[in-house]
Amino acid sequence: MTPEASMSDDSMHDRLQRLVRDAAAAVHGHPDPRAMARRRRHVEELASTALRLLGDGMDTGQIKLIELAVKEMRRAYRLFNRFRGVRKVSIFGSARTPADHPDYHAAREFGQLIAAESWMAITGAGDGIMKAGHEGPTREASFGLSIRLPFETNANAVIAGDEKLLSFRYFFTRKLMFVGHSDAVAVFPGGFGTMDEIFEVLTLVQTGKSPLVPIVLVEGSDGQGQPRGYWKRWEYGVVDNLLSQGWISPEDPGLYEFAESPADAVRRILRFYRRYHSSRYVDDMLVLRMKRPLSPAQVDWLDASFRNIITSGRIEQTGALEGEQEHHELPRLRFHFAKRGFGTLRRMIDRINDMPDDGSVPAG
Repeated sequence: MTPEASMSDDSMHDRLQRLVRDAAAAVHGHPDPRAMARRRRHVEELASTALRLLGDGMDTGQIKLIELAVKEMRRAYRLFNRFRGVRKVSIFGSARTPADHPDYHAAREFGQLIAAESWMAITGAGDGIMKAGHEGPTREASFGLSIRLPFETNANAVIAGDEKLLSFRYFFTRKLMFVGHSDAVAVFPGGFGTMDEIFEVLTLVQTGKSPLVPIVLVEGSDGQGQPRGYWKRWEYGVVDNLLSQGWISPEDPGLYEFAESPADAVRRILRFYRRYHSSRYVDDMLVLRMKRPLSPAQVDWLDASFRNIITSGRIEQTGALEGEQEHHELPRLRFHFAKRGFGTLRRMIDRINDMPDDGSVPAG
């Protein structure tokens, strides 16, 4: 009997269900039986999938890759779950930036300023911009996600030995943790690795595979207090070329913004969360959670201004929807989102954050 057939056998399926049920019963601190039931179903599927690997014709190396990737993700999620509710920013930039470089000083200052706002920093744990991103917020407010490479430092002196240092074998699991736990991304000048990271984030946000977060490109200075123009040259050489060819949409550059200084970068990140809190989908509705409600006139203004990303109906302000598991106390906006034009959705969030607290609407 093949493993595929074995898993379809009732006795094998029943044994697997009992095993997962017994493991769930041994877990304490989960008072919500419905949530635990959903987790059990997913763990059953995970275990069933693992058993089917034996009959899928995979070699040992392929199975080992899946095993190690799952272990890496489990270890990382366990760590990050201890810090739920704490805002975090991922800091990207070159590992080769020397400590006396203006970009290094800018990254260190940014980390210090964002930590003063009770944020934590996530960097790659190496030297250069990554080390500067740890020095600013200090070890206590830092995560390090190192990658095993033969030619670069595994962990800088700031984060080495800390419980919040994670070592990854695979870039894809490491990237998942960067993106999955970041409420903002700050990018400093860098090389191929930095380009890979920024395009990974932009692609995931552009396609709706990752929630919208502020993506801030921070200009280092020339040492005389003037921006070097690194990111403007990048935009001209890369993004403008993509636009002229029609490979990206006109609203896509709205997914990122430039910061002239570390303080400007922090201001832009905090502005993104002035009123906006978070988002999620409930059935076919996009739900935008807010820290404070809007006036009816402001909701009407948003509805009229962003009709091009609403497929049907209108924007409505409401409380928590059935099926939402958290932040029930926050007001919401809900609407049928076209699931495209995420740069336009970013502009909507900016308008929500800019709305006056007196309930008035923007002029014009």
